[in-house]
Amino acid sequence: MDITETSFAETLKNNEIVFVGFWAGWCGPCRMFTLTYEAVAGKHADIVFAKVDTEAEQSLAGSANITSIPTLMAFKNQTLVFSQAGALNAAALEQVMEAVRRLDVDLHLAEGAQQN
Repeated sequence: MDITETSFAETLKNNEIVFVGFWAGWCGPCRMFTLTYEAVAGKHADIVFAKVDTEAEQSLAGSANITSIPTLMAFKNQTLVFSQAGALNAAALEQVMEAVRRLDVDLHLAEGAQQN
């Protein structure tokens, strides 16, 4: 699913787990990662896999502090729990998905607050 600045917050609000891939049509590594991303997405109906075209959605990419593409972000319960620039292979993407599924967001936030 393509996501825009106007649909971003609503998508996070209405879904427990959302992966967002930031990409651009001119980016070779982005096009290669898109094949992996879409193949893995087809196997996991319980997770929303969204894409943001950084050329069309420059303000959304800017507010997400995207400085390199492709960048993958994962949100659970509207909380950013993973962000990494660069293309992942299918096995690595599956590992990230399983880690996000198992993550206790409240505990994650509490541990982050203790470190500050």
